[in-house]
Order: sequence, then C-alpha cells, then structure tokens
Amino acid sequence: MAAVRAQVASRLAAVSAFASVSPGSRTPFQRAALHRSAPRPGARVALVLSGCGVFDGTEIHEASAILVHLSRGGAEVQIFAPDVPQMHVIDHTKGQPSEGESRNVLTESARIARGKITDLAELSAADHDAAIFPGGFGAAKNLLCCIAPVLAAKVLRGVEVTVGHEQEEGGKWPYAGTAEAIKALGAKHFVKGVAISFLAAHVDQKNKVVTTPAFMCETALHHIHDGIGAMVRKVLELSGK
Repeated sequence: MAAVRAQVASRLAAVSAFASVSPGSRTPFQRAALHRSAPRPGARVALVLSGCGVFDGTEIHEASAILVHLSRGGAEVQIFAPDVPQMHVIDHTKGQPSEGESRNVLTESARIARGKITDLAELSAADHDAAIFPGGFGAAKNLLCCIAPVLAAKVLRGVEVTVGHEQEEGGKWPYAGTAEAIKALGAKHFVKGVAISFLAAHVDQKNKVVTTPAFMCETALHHIHDGIGAMVRKVLELSGK
C-alpha cells in the first residue's frame, strides 16, 4: 500500500499505498501544511490522492490512517491530486458504474483533505522529503494505470515491493495475482502479512521505497491501520527527520 524513495525529484511526474522520499532539499512550503503536530521541524511529506472512494478513487481508510500516523510522527503534510476528470464514477452500493455521471479527481479528493488540497501539477519534489500514494482503484484509473506498488515497479527497475501474499488462500488475499504482474515488470516481490504490524512493511533500502499490503488482504481494519503505521514510521526514518 505504500512506498518511499529518496531522489524522488525525477520520479514524481511518473506515479496497497506507495510513498517516496527525497533527500537534501530545504525549500520552505509555499502553502500551509495540513498537519503540524510537533514543534521541531518534521519531515515534509506529499500525500497524493486519486479521488474519494475505493472503487474509483483513493481508499479512504488508508488515506486517513496515513494522515493519523504522519501527524503522530510530527510530519508536515501537503495533499495533492490531479485536476482531471475521473475515469468513471462507481456506485459503491452496487459496485457498478453510474451512467451519465462525471466527477473531478481534485474536487473529490478535497473531501478527504477537508478542502486543503493542491493541484498535483504544482507538486515540486524539491519541496518534499517523501511522497506517499494510498491505495484504491483510483491509483490505477486516475493516475498511472496501475495500483500503487505496481507504480513503483514501473518506475524503478528491480525495486523491492510487497502486496502481501502470492496465493489467494481461500479469498484472504483476493488480489494475490498482482505479485506476478510486479515480477513481470522486473521488480522483486516479498511476501508480507498484515496481522503483525512491525512485520507488515517491506523496506527497499537501496531505492528507499516502503510498501505495505493494507487492503490487499481481507482482514480486520485495525490490522490495516497498524500496518500502515509501520510503513509511515519507516518512511519517516528514511527521511532522516
């Protein structure tokens, strides 16, 4: 669900959550951060959303958990989304497209951001230490045609990521086939669970990418939340803040 990368400047234009970390830059924010929970300077993190709702946008629980853990870690957060139409609108009560309805990704993402959001076109990697991409089908439909960990695999040849397990195991891992797609791109997939939070995130030290399965697994919500917390802690450690 998430990943972290140092030297993300040349990668950001390219995007269960994906995060990216950038070294060195000290350019101050040009807009107020959404959260600032510590008096000391914290990591400057860009959170990139893709709408509002798991089937056509950002997975809301994942985005919320990321914000909670970033706040607890004292990070400065700016939220971004592309100012483009959604691929389509899904009626989440039916899991089917709503005919004749159109929504804007930035406008929908602003619901999660409580209005404090910026067009993704204005994101500068030099202003951030890390970038995080929550899961949800909007990452595939409205960003770069792939879910968040696959994005890392597309952008970084040989990157190490996890989307959980590689077998469905009776429906517990319904998206297990994604692991094969990741390996087909030349990336390395690592099997991870979600129930033991400190083991739920995989860190690629070379590329500074961190991923966690999150809702790739059918499990209790608190396990998802704790796994995302493990990912965020690793992101902040890699940022050096």
